[in-house]
Amino acid sequence: MAQQDEFVGIDVSKSDLDIAIGPEGEKMNFPNDRQGWAEVVRHMGPRKVRAIGLEASGGYERGLLNALLDAGLPARRVNPLRVRQFAKACGIMAKNDRVDAVVIARFIATVPQRAVERNPAAEAMAELATARRQLCEELTRAQNQAEHARQTIVKRMAKRRIARLKGEILVLDKALAQTVEADEQLTHKNALLRSVPGVGPVFAHTLLGLMPELGSLTSRQAGSLLGVAPFDFESGAYKGQRRIYGGRQAVRDVAYMAALAAGKSNPVLKAFRQRLTEAGKRPKVILVAIMRKLISFLNAILRDNQPWAHN
Repeated sequence: MAQQDEFVGIDVSKSDLDIAIGPEGEKMNFPNDRQGWAEVVRHMGPRKVRAIGLEASGGYERGLLNALLDAGLPARRVNPLRVRQFAKACGIMAKNDRVDAVVIARFIATVPQRAVERNPAAEAMAELATARRQLCEELTRAQNQAEHARQTIVKRMAKRRIARLKGEILVLDKALAQTVEADEQLTHKNALLRSVPGVGPVFAHTLLGLMPELGSLTSRQAGSLLGVAPFDFESGAYKGQRRIYGGRQAVRDVAYMAALAAGKSNPVLKAFRQRLTEAGKRPKVILVAIMRKLISFLNAILRDNQPWAHN
């Protein structure tokens, strides 16, 4: 009898890897270290594995993920929120590491996931872009504290923190630029993205690091991944407004600022904004529409490997 393809779920914690071979199959546990990763690869090698699912776990999954990819195994990184919603939809209320591994296996067997591809340069960009975003969030908190502090010592400490954070953000900007310059493909993609009026280095670097799929998507998929594609909100006789939700907030936050600039400096998007304004659309609706059109432009530019050509 031919061996059936197997779906494997792995729940990753700081110290352990709980593994389920299919919803009803074998269960295993290994430490989350190099020896444990090698054991997982050794056990997966002889099996006819269709996909191996791992939840994004704040970075604790990276070592195992890289080990699986280096061994040529079909690893999939899955969204923890989607997995938990799937578990509830299946009537699984309990939550522990062994149960989570089974749910992940069942999830990837039911909901196909995009294959993870190893790209060291893109991984470096993602780490640097994430660190920059975190520093910017910390900078905003420090600026708010400095503005509202009443005690002199608190205000002075906040100002010192602001100066330090601004310096560290500049260091990361330099590191991002150097990472792009060191990789021929990233350099080419960055030049294509920057050819669009309104797209600066921060937005381009964020897209290269946190939205590496751009250029291989449809316009609808690109908008959904950014979180600016409108979805129907209707039920029976009720007809609600279309809404946006989901997507990658870290990228959308930067795209928001890029859309503000592009709506003024990009001739196509400036005219688009004017048409929507004359049609009576609300400012926030206009801005989201600009974000959606901008990400569509950028996706098409990378897909067609052609720079911006509008006058």
